[in-house]
Parts: sequence; structure tokens; C-alpha cells
Amino acid sequence: MVNRANPPVWLKCGVFCAAALLCAQAIHPAAAQWPASGMVAPTPVAASSFPIASDARLAGDAKQTRFVLDLDKPVQFRAFALADPYRVILDLPQVSFRLAADIGSAGRGLVKSFRYGLVMPGGSRIVFDLTGPAKVAKSYVLEAANGQPARLVLELEEVDRTSFVQSLAPANRPELRPAIADANANAAAAPATVRPAPPPDTRPVIVIDPGHGGVDNGTQAAGEIMEKNLVLGFGLALRDRIEKSGRYRVVMTRTDDTFIPLGERVRIARSHSAALFVSIHADALPSNEGNARGATIYTLSEKASDAEAERLADAENKSDAIGGVSLADEPTEVADILIDLAQRETRTFSNRFARVLMGEMKNTVRMHKHPLKSARFRVLKAPDVPSVLVELGYVSNKGDLEHLVSENWRNRTVGSMALAIDAFFAKRPATTAPTK
Repeated sequence: MVNRANPPVWLKCGVFCAAALLCAQAIHPAAAQWPASGMVAPTPVAASSFPIASDARLAGDAKQTRFVLDLDKPVQFRAFALADPYRVILDLPQVSFRLAADIGSAGRGLVKSFRYGLVMPGGSRIVFDLTGPAKVAKSYVLEAANGQPARLVLELEEVDRTSFVQSLAPANRPELRPAIADANANAAAAPATVRPAPPPDTRPVIVIDPGHGGVDNGTQAAGEIMEKNLVLGFGLALRDRIEKSGRYRVVMTRTDDTFIPLGERVRIARSHSAALFVSIHADALPSNEGNARGATIYTLSEKASDAEAERLADAENKSDAIGGVSLADEPTEVADILIDLAQRETRTFSNRFARVLMGEMKNTVRMHKHPLKSARFRVLKAPDVPSVLVELGYVSNKGDLEHLVSENWRNRTVGSMALAIDAFFAKRPATTAPTK
């Protein structure tokens, strides 16, 4: 492996899995063929004119529940169920959602609540959290008629656990996951075609991870200010500032409003042999938990440093369930086969960067009264990549929110983080990982 200023790793974990976006081809407007069950004929969609969803509603009871989505034109779609927790996923071509801000928060019948948004370029997703096992009894699209818009209809019907599991696709059935995982591992072990490698870029790789995205809005302030948009803008500004120096190669986990599973964010960092992983977030406290303020820097720990850190980690770790990804499918990134020395060294570098970052940020940014914390964040679990999670502030605090939406504040904060990155790498000797 080329010199990347990474900490030495004596043994790398070979545990990889495909991202859990189960229907990437199916929801793309150019999908070639659709299964007959639950589908409608494809309708070409111009890139500049995405279908518009203008309203959505639920009807029915705990035995049968109907979901109706009003559209300005018919669309192709796919609906399927997932277990543990019980969910139904509705995948669509990219849709412009023009729905009321609070729509989906209140459920009815078999549906506790639902979320919606962009899950990948060209594809949108609606995730229904269910009250119990249910099947998709019918799903269809009605053409516009008699002054009514085109409507996508999803009819859910209560079933028992056994019937529910048997109705799932093999890849989604809990009892079949081990066998499927073994088959995937065997396929991955097959020899791959060797292609000439491009000239090596020996600059340290920094991965910037704007939290949330797509169907997962993160925290939300008064009005329609969403965490996913705040941190994406900050992450892009930080990328641009870092790249100006020419000393680093920057990789973004997302550059638009796309949902990225937590495990995939970790794999992006590891696949690029990242020297540093920085996840960007903005927290919010429930109204009955006070009015905390200021930036906080988190590192990985099996035991949370305090109750607030534990609450935040629990909330962030549930992001995959929001996006319809089965948490049970995600492997443990910190595998037992990794030598303990490598894990400890990575955490040492993570803690060192956190201290350097705090030292720079406190000169320009209001910090939390306890600015360095730790908790068991899944997104920080790369065993060989120094990683931190930065909470820029609290959208639930009026003063912090004013800063978070200020371009001047963002520029100053980005500048302090860029200085911290320079200081961190200036004190780290360049090392070469052992060849495999």
C-alpha cells in the first residue's frame, strides 16, 4: 500500500457488505423491465421535470389500511416489506415532494408513521413504520380523471408473523440471511479481473460525512430548517477549503440530498484508505431537557461519557431504520480478528485530533460546556481510520441556530477546522501500511 499518512494496521478486517439500497435499478427511470406484481408500466420522465407529489393520506383501520399519494402524472414503483422492525418500503422514480411539513408524523391503522425523500439520484423512497406484521394486499396507480389527479394507492392488510415472514423476498427473510451472506462471501472471493492501477496519489485522504439525507431529515428547527441541509452545506464548504491547499484528497459520503446507510459511510472511508473521517451533525434537545448550546466533538467509546452522549448515539444509530435499511444486515465493523493494538492506536489518533480540533474551534466558535465527549456511534466504527463526529451546535437553541444559518459563522468555523486538520497532520509521521 502506498504512503498515506495512515496509522499502521497489522491486520485489516475483510468484512464488507453491499449497501442496503435494495432496489437501485428498480427505481431508476431507465429501468428496463418490471415484475408484474405491484408494478405499473414505465412512464418516461424528463430529467428537468420530475413528477410532483402534492398530497398524501391514510385511511382505514388496524385490519386494512390504505395509503394514497396524489401525483401530477403516473409513475412506476415497487413496494415490498421488511421485518424487525416491521416496515413497508415504496420505491419511486425521483419525485418532487410538495407535501405539508407535518405529513406522515401521525399514523393510522396499520401505519405508525411514514417518511419520504430522495434515497439516491434518480430515486425517491417512502418508508412506512408499521404497528405490526402486514402485507401489501394491492398496489396500483390510477390515471387522472374527473378532475382528480393521478393517484398511487397502496393497500395494506394485517397478517400473522408467520405469514408475514413467508411473504418476504428471500434476501429480506431473517432465517435466510446467514445462508445468503455465505453465498455473497463466496462470490466475493472469486478472482476478479485485474486492471492497471492509475498513478498513485499519496496525499492523505480525508472523508467528510454530512449526516442524514434523503428520507432521514435529522433534527428540525422551527419552520423548515432541517439538519440534513445545514450539515451538507457546511460539509461542502469544508471540502472546498481543504482542497484549496492541495495537500489532501477529499472524499464526501454524499454531495446531495441522498440517503447513505451508516455502514456504507464507514465502508467509504475504509475503501479509500482514509487518514481521517469527520462526520458533521447538528443536535437538538427535547423541550423538557433544557437548552444546551455550543459545539461538541465526539469520539468512539463502548461506554458513553454521559447521558446526553448516550442519547445522541442512540438517536444517530437509528438512522438506518429510518431509511428502511435492516440493521440486522449490517456487519460489525470492529471485527474480533483485528489486533487490539491497531484499535487502540486508531482511537489514540482519534482522541488526539479531537483535542487539536477543540483547541482551534474554541478560538472562533462557541463550544459546549463539555466539548469533548465519547459514545458508541456506529458511523465512527472504522477500526483503522481515526474518526470524530462534530455536533456544530443545537438547532433547538436560538443562538446556535442563528449561527448555523450564518454564512459568516460557517466560514469562520470551516477555517478553524481546516487549521486543525493541518496541525494534526503536521504532527503525524508518514507511515506505510504493510503490504498484503
